[in-house]
Amino acid sequence: MEKKYYIAVDCEGVACAVGQSGAGLGNGENYRFACRQAAREAAAAARPLFDSGAAEVLVWDAHGTGVNLDYDLLDPRCRILLGAGHRGRFVGLEPDWTAVLFIGYHAMEGTRDAVLAHTFSSKTFQSYRLNGQPAGELAIDGAYAGELGVPVLFCASDDRCVDEARAFFGPVAAVETKRSLSWTSAIIRHVRGYLPHRPGRRPPRSAGSSLPAAVSFAGGDSLSAHGSRIPVFFGGSGWKPLCVYRRIYPRRRR
Repeated sequence: MEKKYYIAVDCEGVACAVGQSGAGLGNGENYRFACRQAAREAAAAARPLFDSGAAEVLVWDAHGTGVNLDYDLLDPRCRILLGAGHRGRFVGLEPDWTAVLFIGYHAMEGTRDAVLAHTFSSKTFQSYRLNGQPAGELAIDGAYAGELGVPVLFCASDDRCVDEARAFFGPVAAVETKRSLSWTSAIIRHVRGYLPHRPGRRPPRSAGSSLPAAVSFAGGDSLSAHGSRIPVFFGGSGWKPLCVYRRIYPRRRR
């Protein structure tokens, strides 16, 4: 079977991204740096996958409206998913894909002193729970992949998000890009000395099998998803909960 990998790339968790005080990642010089660094980190993750025989590596620009990365810095062998307007997450992911990798994700909303921590939108979502446990974007996207039986192979992010990854996915291979000090500060080595991401030899891990979801909104409303389904939200001009649910029981590989 051909090896195919899906690299989901956010921007807040990459090396040297700390954003602007009171504004999150924003759209200033640090955001522009984060877009370049996210592409460099995705390229560093893709190269050893191709070296190990990958037939396909798809890089998904998963931050905001989906048009962020410096695409010229990606390995030219990668395919790229970018832009907004499509429904759902992990477009094109099928059960025959080998694994997913997370680059530049961040800790969930409410994580103490975690750099740029949030869950989709701090202005909209107060908390998100899967199986009764607090969950952020990393766990939610891992659950989407798990619904198809596609495991998580690797995570590169700040120390708090790496802890999150291991709590949800077990001993997943990971690289710590920075150590959080506050919502907009962190410590890291100089970026030129930053080690390339090389997914380890540990077996990929999948999300749990039964994940009912509950969402609390900043305005005080809440939404529960029964029957082990997960709410699907769409952003753009503003996050809107829709009456659309997707089952997230991981399918067994045959």
